[in-house]
Amino acid sequence: ERVRQFTNVYIKNFSDKLDEKALQVMFEQHGVVKSVAVMRDRDGNSRGFGFVNMETHEDAEAACEALNGIQVEGTNDTLYVGRAQKKQERQQELRGQYEAQKQERIQRFQGVNLYVKNLDDNVTDDELREAFSTYGTITSVKIMSDGKHSRGFGFVCLSSPEEATKAVTEMNGRIVGTKQLYVALAKRREDRKAHLTAYNGKKLLNKFTPIMGQPFQTAGGASGYFMPFQGAQRTYMQSQIIRATPRW
Repeated sequence: ERVRQFTNVYIKNFSDKLDEKALQVMFEQHGVVKSVAVMRDRDGNSRGFGFVNMETHEDAEAACEALNGIQVEGTNDTLYVGRAQKKQERQQELRGQYEAQKQERIQRFQGVNLYVKNLDDNVTDDELREAFSTYGTITSVKIMSDGKHSRGFGFVCLSSPEEATKAVTEMNGRIVGTKQLYVALAKRREDRKAHLTAYNGKKLLNKFTPIMGQPFQTAGGASGYFMPFQGAQRTYMQSQIIRATPRW
């Protein structure tokens, strides 16, 4: 309810030419202004954002609708004017926007982005693009580097999953330059880590799980075979064995 009835307005993207007095005049055209504050640094210079508190929610809403996106006269400043938010609320909103953009990128590149490794040090982006161009429309090519030298792997993005699948089939194992390429569909970092963890766990389990019937040797030199457990066996002394014939 408090969010819907806001009166405090946040303004950003303005230069020193827009001070408290100028903001007061600008916002008074849309209602009664109770206070204006421009955020400044220690030297008194504007930090390019501030707050205006309107008397009513209707005034604040009208100011946002009228002033958001306008260009300040005599400058190249395009104002952002909107409801003032608490820091926690802004951070939550930014996280939501980031996650939405992340999911959009994942969906856009799902099944069309290829991971290429074992690249020759001298292969360039253009040469890699040319090598894959036979299989479809290349939307992007990027060989990863440390700033000066190739790191031996990169990414090629095609326009459709069908083109990407064909490129993997044809290019995996092909020699480009002096090396044989490894080509596969690119995976997200989270998926790669999960796959690697599962693989290492299975490998470790197999290492320490004995196979039935497999020979083994202890540190002392004794040897034997791993056999299934069949339960405890009872040992009888000679005197405990029941005679098959009567005593008489």
